[in-house]
Amino acid sequence: MERTILHCDLNGFYASVECIRDPALRQVPMAVAGDPKARHGIILAKNELAKRAGVVTAETVGQALRKCPGLVLVPPRHDAYADYSRRVNAVYERYTDLIEPFGIDESWLDVTGSLRLFGDGRHIADELRAVIRRELDLTISVGVSFNKVFAKLGSDYKKPDATTVITRENFRRIVWPLPVTALLYVGGAAARTLAGLGVRTVGELAHCDRALLGARMGKAGEMLYDYANGLECSPVASYYARREVKSVGNGMTFAHDLSDAEDIRWAVALLSDSVATRLRRQGVYCHAVQVQVKDPRFRTVSRQRRLSAPTCVAREIARAALSLLEENRRAFEAIRTLTVTGEQIVRPGETQQQVSLFQEEDRASRERQLRLEQAMDRIRDKYGRDAISTGRLMERREDGAHAPE
Repeated sequence: MERTILHCDLNGFYASVECIRDPALRQVPMAVAGDPKARHGIILAKNELAKRAGVVTAETVGQALRKCPGLVLVPPRHDAYADYSRRVNAVYERYTDLIEPFGIDESWLDVTGSLRLFGDGRHIADELRAVIRRELDLTISVGVSFNKVFAKLGSDYKKPDATTVITRENFRRIVWPLPVTALLYVGGAAARTLAGLGVRTVGELAHCDRALLGARMGKAGEMLYDYANGLECSPVASYYARREVKSVGNGMTFAHDLSDAEDIRWAVALLSDSVATRLRRQGVYCHAVQVQVKDPRFRTVSRQRRLSAPTCVAREIARAALSLLEENRRAFEAIRTLTVTGEQIVRPGETQQQVSLFQEEDRASRERQLRLEQAMDRIRDKYGRDAISTGRLMERREDGAHAPE
């Protein structure tokens, strides 16, 4: 049976929540900014009036004010956004239990099993839009398709408050004329590589030689070819069906005891990458990181640190783990076995994230890193774990390390 996948994207989510709190903001160009008082703070979200004035997400406050001098700036309230995210997903649960959040304001829904109850994909999408508008005073754009990539593209295709249906019959007409950057995970670097091959539209990508893409871009190139041709078939990973997770950890015993700083950094990067991947697969975050070291004399040292905000990003887990090891370096002579564990597990929206000004301004960078690692997950799911790694891990893949039993 052909799948029916929806991708629901809340329109200008942060800004929309602020407009619910203060309806007067609907009448003026407004934006949510990391630090409204600092011209170097970044724009996190904007309403339609600000968008029409040229304001874009992730630019600095100074840039936005030059485009729109009358822009009203408000600080973010992440507890409110998490609450509304939960309420929106509760609406989705009325139609299916196969829901995969993609950040705080986006979700994939597999409604294949609900079609007899609620009608076809377009009908369900339109009904969801109406219910969320009526009950929560928010709008969503919904893409309806036979796979997740085209559903996501559909929700981006027409905004705000719109439904776009992409089928096997019409995707060549709708999708192929679009720039390659319309595809999920095609960022600036990938677009430049493709442009060097004369590929600028999704249609040109679809007609490119798959082997050539693989030779130039590795498994990622082959994956993008499949995306362009409608061949993506990954399942919606049901967030709600996953069992409760207490902690997520990975350990390794090394063929040679580690004492060199670069060797230790490599080991931490490898283990942190594994922990972060497992966290993302289970749709959870860790709010603390623990390292456990067993030295050549089989003495064990354990240390733990709470993070300033929950994460499922390998780079942030590795940073905390390395800091713990460096601060406690005198407690062990060398490392025979090392374990990195994400502790204090939380699900999206379960904790109020109080972030500093620095973290707020770094939010766009953190989001880019998360999307990059999610792209790596997708490639590994399809082609195996060794299909793609960070530069540090690829350089050391020949090391004789193995996971403990």
